[in-house]
Amino acid sequence: MSYKIDNAIIKKDRLGNVTLIDPQRVFDNEEAFVAIKSDDLITIQLLINSILTNDFKKWREIRQFSDNDPVKSLFVRLGYTKEDIAKLLNEL
Repeated sequence: MSYKIDNAIIKKDRLGNVTLIDPQRVFDNEEAFVAIKSDDLITIQLLINSILTNDFKKWREIRQFSDNDPVKSLFVRLGYTKEDIAKLLNEL
C-alpha cells in the first residue's frame, strides 16, 4: 500500500510574487497552502509509507535523536541502503 501526499509547486519570482503550478488542478478550491522543500516532501512520503508497511528494519537501535538532526538521516540510521530507498521511491 502506497500513500501519496497531494502536492504542487510554488514558484517565487525575483520580486517575491508566488505562482502556483498545479497542472492536475488538485488545489483549485483551496485558499491556503503550505510550502515544503521537495526533499523534505519526499522524505515525509517515504516515512509514511514505511510506517504503513511497518518496514523499519532497525527502529529499536535508534536510542537518541536530536531536534537538530534532519529527518532524512533516519533512513541511514534505520539501515536503509541507496537501493532500498530507490525501491521505496519507485512505489510512490
